[in-house]
Amino acid sequence: MKKTDLARRLARAGRITKAEAADRLDSVIHNIVRSLRRGQPAHLPGLGTFQPGSEPGFQPEVSSAGPEAGRRASRRKGSS
Repeated sequence: MKKTDLARRLARAGRITKAEAADRLDSVIHNIVRSLRRGQPAHLPGLGTFQPGSEPGFQPEVSSAGPEAGRRASRRKGSS
């Protein structure tokens, strides 16, 4: 999903203009980035927590896939 898609959905759900939704989305993104630059995490309930650091990544708050989610599959001898 692109930023414009999200702004369109926010506009529809909030019954506001696309421009207003885009401005609000920009504000949210700005505040997340500002927190991260200050070395503080940005916690978004239902989405997850953005942690300051040098490596980008996505750590969802809740995984419905279970404890094995996120693990890489290992290759066993004899399998191709």
